[in-house]
Amino acid sequence: MASSSTVKSLGLGASRSDVFSGFGRLPSDLRTSSVQISIRSRVPGKLQIQASGNSFGTIFRVTTFGESHGGGVGCIVDGCPPRLPLNEADIQGDLDRRRPGQSRITTPRKETDTCKIYSGIANGMTTGTPIMISVPNTDQRGHDYSEMSLAYRPSHADATYDFKYGVRSVEGGGRSSARETIGRVAAGAIAKKILKKVTGTEVLAFVSKVHEVELPEELVDYESLTSDQIENNIVRCPNPEYAEKMIAAIDAIRVRGDSIGGVVTCIVKNCPPGLGSPVFDKLEALLAQAVMSIPASKGFEIGSGFSGTNLTGSQHNDEFFLDENGKMRTRTNRSGGIQGGISNGEIINMRIAFKPTATISRKQKTVTRDRKETELLARGRHDPCVVPRAVPMVEAMVALVLIDQLMAQYAQGYLLGINPEVQDPVLLFNNTLPDLEVAKRE
Repeated sequence: MASSSTVKSLGLGASRSDVFSGFGRLPSDLRTSSVQISIRSRVPGKLQIQASGNSFGTIFRVTTFGESHGGGVGCIVDGCPPRLPLNEADIQGDLDRRRPGQSRITTPRKETDTCKIYSGIANGMTTGTPIMISVPNTDQRGHDYSEMSLAYRPSHADATYDFKYGVRSVEGGGRSSARETIGRVAAGAIAKKILKKVTGTEVLAFVSKVHEVELPEELVDYESLTSDQIENNIVRCPNPEYAEKMIAAIDAIRVRGDSIGGVVTCIVKNCPPGLGSPVFDKLEALLAQAVMSIPASKGFEIGSGFSGTNLTGSQHNDEFFLDENGKMRTRTNRSGGIQGGISNGEIINMRIAFKPTATISRKQKTVTRDRKETELLARGRHDPCVVPRAVPMVEAMVALVLIDQLMAQYAQGYLLGINPEVQDPVLLFNNTLPDLEVAKRE
C-alpha cells in the first residue's frame, strides 16, 4: 500500500543518525529534522522509496532503459492487454520516423534502430505479461565527448546531472540524450495500435513552426489531416509551401554550426469522451506532464492556450448543439477537446514548444568541472532543429496518456455498466475488444 509518511527511522531499527551517517556535510538542521517521502510497502517490514523517474503510467506502465552510448536502449511495457496481435513490424515504423540520419536536417548519426521483442509475446499475440523491447546502439563515438568530460555544455543537462548524482555518463549525454526516447516511441506504437483498434482513436503530430516560419492554423484541416500528408516531406509539415520554408531555415542555420527551435502541434481524432479525472489527474495536466518530459520541450498549450486570455467568456465558450445523428457536439473547439479535465469527444489539439538544440558547433563560454571558466567547442553529431524527429515522440507520449486513461475508464467508469442516457454504449468493452478467434485471424 502507498502512503506518505514522516520518517523518523528507516530500515526498521535504523536510527536517524544511522540513516544520515554518510551525509557528514549536511547542515545539522537537516540531519535532525524529519523528512517527507512517498513510500510503497509490498513486504511487511520493508519500505521502498519511489524516486527514480524512469517509469510512466499507472495501468499501462512503461519503463525505459539505456543510454546514448551504452549497449542499447529500450523499454518494458507492463499492463498491455492480452491477445493483441503484435510483432516488431508494428513498432518499427514509428522508430524509423524517430531514428537519426534520416535526412540532411537531422543528426548524421547512423543507426538503423532495429527493434527486437524479447518477452510478452506468444504466437504473435500479447500474453498480458511484461513486454521487453530493445534496440542496440551501433554507431557510438565516445571520443567526440572528451572535452565535455571536463567542461559543461551551456543549457545542457551535464551540470545538473552532476549536481543531482555527483556522477554522469559523459558520452552522448547518457539518459538526458534524446536516444532515450526510443523506448517511449516503441511503447507508444503499441498504445496507438490499441487505441485505433478499440475506439478508432488516431494521434497525429506535425511541425507547425520552425524558428520564425509559422504555419497558420487555418491552413490545416484537422478533420481530414492524414499521416501521409505529414510524412510527405522531411520536416513533417503538412503544408508543402511552408515545409519548404522550414527546411530552408534549418539548412541556413545548419551550415553555420548553430541550431533553432520550433513547435509541434498534436491532434487526437475520435478520442472517446470521459477520459481524465478530477482533480489532479485532469487529462490536460497528464498530457502536459507527458510531453514536457520529452528532451528540449519548453512550453505547452491546449485549445485556445494563451491566446484565449484575449477573449471574453461569451467569445471563448464552446456552445453545444445536436448533430444530424443526435450526438451532442460543440460548435467551436476553443477548449481543445477537454472540459473540466475530461475529454468531451471533440478533437484534442495541443502545441508543444521545443528549444534550439543545446549542443552546437560554435565556441561558448562555460565552466569546467573543477570550477574554472573556459571556452568549449562541442563536438558530436546533433540535430540543427529537433522538431522533425520530435513528432513521433509527441505522438507516443500522448498515446501513452490516452491508453492509460482509457483502461482506467473501463476499470472504474464502465465496470458496473453505463448510464445510456449520457454515456456512449459503443465504449462497452464487450462490443469492442476482439475475442481470441478474431485476434488469430488477424
